[in-house]
Amino acid sequence: MDFAFDDAQEELRRTVRAFLGEVSPETEVRRTMATEDGFDRALWRRMGRETELQGLAVPEQYGGAGAGLVEVGLVLEEMGRALVCTPFLASAVLATTTLLLSDDEDARTRRLPGLAGGELVGTLALTEGSARWDPEGVTLTARPHGDAWALTGHKTFVLDGATADVVLTVARTAEGIGVFEVDGDAPGLTRTPLPTMDQTRRQARLEYADVPARRLRVRGDAWDLVTAVLDRAAAALAAEQVGVAERALEMAVDYAKVRRQFGRTIGSFQAVKHLLADVLVEVESARAAAYYALLAADRDSAELPAVASLAKAFCSDACVKATEENIQVHGGIGFTWEHPAHLYFKRAKTSQILLGDSAYHRALLARRIGV
Repeated sequence: MDFAFDDAQEELRRTVRAFLGEVSPETEVRRTMATEDGFDRALWRRMGRETELQGLAVPEQYGGAGAGLVEVGLVLEEMGRALVCTPFLASAVLATTTLLLSDDEDARTRRLPGLAGGELVGTLALTEGSARWDPEGVTLTARPHGDAWALTGHKTFVLDGATADVVLTVARTAEGIGVFEVDGDAPGLTRTPLPTMDQTRRQARLEYADVPARRLRVRGDAWDLVTAVLDRAAAALAAEQVGVAERALEMAVDYAKVRRQFGRTIGSFQAVKHLLADVLVEVESARAAAYYALLAADRDSAELPAVASLAKAFCSDACVKATEENIQVHGGIGFTWEHPAHLYFKRAKTSQILLGDSAYHRALLARRIGV
């Protein structure tokens, strides 16, 4: 297996880093996270038109670039470094992947061009009050209603659920689990933004009161589709966590080079050297795990379920460690609102829980490999 990025992938990284450096400096992150929507729709549309990031993994026939999840991971890694406020994970990963893996050509034709071009925002609504990521946690009900379906119940912790134009909702029917296409402005749907630790990524609670929906056509068991989507999303999120961790490490190293104590820079102290070296090992190991999982997804490898859980668990812990140690190296200033260290720490802590925490994924990995 080749672990090196090719020239096109390296150029993609450079382009995305330069673009995000232009449109999402720290001042813009702080401004955007305080807005009602939590992201800039004009920037989202510009991103779709100029850089085509939302459509990287979308086939050309639907208006995308026809690339793979490795390229999506590169984008998410750079977005993690910049803490850019966008619904990219919800829309370009969760919603888009659900449509791509479904057997519903009509839904793909109607929705993917808008999602790929930045005209629409999509999301996947799965978790409920139990916060479970398994089929037993799905209690929202779907019943036939004329030529369509009606959904009743609630979803919570839905990424960008308050602003999404398309909400792909996992519900329970009389026969089992199904995935349903719901318009963001559908009658009977109430969307309430949730207060969250990480203000750069929005979540919402959705209440369904006989909400009209269209059932996605799925090949085989619908929960198998949901599982495949979650595995790919876990690998993608792991790549974003690598970006967050890497940037936190860079901040710590830069500060250790200039902060002086007892007549010398703190980076010259052996304890600080060891701390930063340990974090570097964690970050590089996390990068290897994340991109191995993404490559397994692109190759539709039988390894994907195991390596996706491995990557999510390892990258979650590495990201938290890097952002915690960044605050420790900075000392008192690292705890202040004015310093960006806390923004990275908050992203790390919420991403650790998102899509299942480290303990959940280690237990899932053990079951998947038969331990």
